Amino acid sequence: MFHRFERFLMPTALPPDAPPPQELIAFYWHYAKQARGFLAALVVVGAGVALLDITIPVFIGRVVTLVTQSNGHDLLQVHWRELAGMAFVLVLVRPAAYLAQNLIRNQILTPGLTNLTRWQNHWHVVRQSWAFFQNDFAGRIAGRIVQTGASLRESVVSSASVLWTVLIYGTSAVLVLSASNVRLAVPLLIWFACFSALLWFFVPRMRDRSRLNSEARSALTGRVVDCYTNILTVKLFARAKDEDNFVREAIDAHTDAFHRQQRLNTMFGLFLSLLNGALIASIGASAIMLWQNGLITSGMVATALPLSFQINGLSWLVAENVTTIFEAIGTVQDGMRSIAAPRQMPDKADAGQLRVTKGEIRVKNVCFGYGGSRAVLRDLNLTIRGGERVGLVGHSGAGKSTLVNLLLHFYEVESGTILIDGQDIAGVTQESLRSHIAMVTQDTSLLHRSIRDNIGYGRPSATEDEIRQAAAKAHALDFIEGLEDAQGRRGFDALVGERGVKLSGGQRQRIAIARVILRNAPILILDEATSALDSEVESAIQDQLGELMEGRTVVAIAHRLSTIAQMDRLVVLDHGKVIEEGTHASLLLAGGAYARSWSRQSGGFESVPPARGEGAPGNRQAVGSGARAPQSIV
Repeated sequence: MFHRFERFLMPTALPPDAPPPQELIAFYWHYAKQARGFLAALVVVGAGVALLDITIPVFIGRVVTLVTQSNGHDLLQVHWRELAGMAFVLVLVRPAAYLAQNLIRNQILTPGLTNLTRWQNHWHVVRQSWAFFQNDFAGRIAGRIVQTGASLRESVVSSASVLWTVLIYGTSAVLVLSASNVRLAVPLLIWFACFSALLWFFVPRMRDRSRLNSEARSALTGRVVDCYTNILTVKLFARAKDEDNFVREAIDAHTDAFHRQQRLNTMFGLFLSLLNGALIASIGASAIMLWQNGLITSGMVATALPLSFQINGLSWLVAENVTTIFEAIGTVQDGMRSIAAPRQMPDKADAGQLRVTKGEIRVKNVCFGYGGSRAVLRDLNLTIRGGERVGLVGHSGAGKSTLVNLLLHFYEVESGTILIDGQDIAGVTQESLRSHIAMVTQDTSLLHRSIRDNIGYGRPSATEDEIRQAAAKAHALDFIEGLEDAQGRRGFDALVGERGVKLSGGQRQRIAIARVILRNAPILILDEATSALDSEVESAIQDQLGELMEGRTVVAIAHRLSTIAQMDRLVVLDHGKVIEEGTHASLLLAGGAYARSWSRQSGGFESVPPARGEGAPGNRQAVGSGARAPQSIV
């Protein structure tokens, strides 16, 4: 039975195409409408439960009336059907209604709606631009995704069940009391008015303070995760005490917000207890006075008093749920800052699939400055022929990495266009663009999964043999087969730790190279691809990279010029413009910026021809021969 109900709402169903709305009510409906049938059923069943609960004091009053008005010997003989009916309702019907309510709430909505919301939150956020994740703590984003799912479900389900149940119960109670004597219902009506005023005053304040508390909690989570993510840096610089202060500030801020929220809850509880005490006393006094005057029966007195006690209990349930609901709403509002943020750089509505035939890259009049006043690329023009291997050279800030980021469409160019095989990359889907590009970065980050999963990430359909072959070509097979993690998993099954921290820098880079080898994309980007490798391994892998580059368009960035000297063409960037380009040999003969940097890196052993205008022909000056060496551009 449980499994049947648990399968009604699938949490990982494909989300709607539209992103989550930015307005609170619309944001709630975006998720709740996917479970609207179950929420409606919960409301209907909740009304039934409330009506069945009202029968308890009514039955008590009726039994008291029967006992006081009947002969003890005749009670069961005359009224057994009525008493059996009461027992049937209490023993079978009421538990069945509660079972239905719990099945809908606990088996369908609590796990289903919670994780459906989390899944769709993640589905949307993971498609945000790279810049989106650079502007926030990863821990805070993750915390908002997880917490928003539970909080949205909690507030929706509580509103649909508890509050609705109490409304039905309260209305029924007024009708029951009024049916005997209108004056008996007056204290309850006054209580409803005062209770509504109490909610009207406290609820908005609870919502605001809950939102502030949630924001402080998210900031605390972000700081803690930031500390753990960068724990190696913390250890290396012996900054544990400073991190204590960094986190303590967030804890103090969260504690202050928590205190402010709880003060309000305590005050609300005080006023509610006073109001409930007045309700019980006033209904009890009214019932006794009316009974003394012969206006109601003793059975009605026995009905009125349990009713007042039940309303007292329900009011505390309402208070607890209202607090929970508005704490949840505050958490949802905080989560919306990340989840409902408009998607940065979405694909165009008519974006097509990139078709790569040659792999030619053309950069035409591109300007870009990350939205600031200082341009990083200035009217840049560059053509890389299909199958050509090009090395990008330049000092830090010259625009090399920026050009690569634009080629991968991590950012929109501010002006100009980038074309691949004549197709503007701004007009194709980003996934189709990146599916044709493989990249090895200098700072290699691996997923906290197995070696097999990390290499296979390059091509999920790859077989075990293909994964092993890629590892062998990256000279990673020997160390992989010797790995064992803390749980005893070996070789390709071993987990690499968060960001690959269990591996050395060289091992991580070899895994990344194996992943790229497996990807087999027509365009290859190498950003210091062998920087973390020792000389022997680097030399061996250079041979494999040479084979990998064959027939592909290659863009390589390297600070060690010796690693890109064999490229078909070298392009020297300075302040966002191309200042030199040519082969290694031709650039050395030109005697310009590249030649000076080559001489500087080679220790001054090679003489370099001066740049045009720097001296008479034949007057070649060796960098490091006594004259001040020019600043390296790499």
